[in-house]
Amino acid sequence: MSATDTGESLALHAISLTLNGQSHQLEVHPWTTLLDLLREQLQLTGTKKGCDHGQCGACTVLLDGKRINSCLTLAVMHDGAELTTIEGLASGDRLHPLQAAFIKHDAFQCGYCTPGQICSAVGLAREGKAASAEQIREMMSGNLCRCGAYSNILAAIEEALPECRQEVQS
Repeated sequence: MSATDTGESLALHAISLTLNGQSHQLEVHPWTTLLDLLREQLQLTGTKKGCDHGQCGACTVLLDGKRINSCLTLAVMHDGAELTTIEGLASGDRLHPLQAAFIKHDAFQCGYCTPGQICSAVGLAREGKAASAEQIREMMSGNLCRCGAYSNILAAIEEALPECRQEVQS
C-alpha cells in the first residue's frame, strides 16, 4: 500500500531558516526532523545522530539561541527560525571560546559527543544560570560522553564560561 493510499500527504513544505548566519529557502517533508534536515539535506554532518530519542544530546544545536535536541523536533515547526550548529560557532579562522577550551583541555576522546557538548555549553552560557561546577554538571547532564571525558569537559566549560557570557552581554 502506498502513502497516498493511506491518505498521507507526500507534499513538500516550504520553510526558511537562517542557518549559521545564512538564509536558506528549503522544501521538506512534514516528518523530517531538524537533525535529518541538517545532516541529509544540508550536508552539515557536525551535528551527530546518537540515540535519535533525545537521550544523549549528540544532536544539540542552538535554535533562536536556545539549546535543543534536533532529533526531537520537526523542521517544519521552525519556519523563520535562526539555527546555529557547531559549524557556525567559529568566526572565520577564530574558534569560539568553547571550541578553543575543548581543544586546550582535551575535552574529547572519540569526539562524537563534542559538537553537541559544545553547542549545549554555548546555550548554557547564554542562559546565565550556571555559577558553579555542580550547576554546570547538572545543567549539562543531558549531554552524554561514552568515553568519560567529563572532568575535561567541565574544565573547558568552566574556563570558557566567563568569556562566553561577555559575548552574550555585548
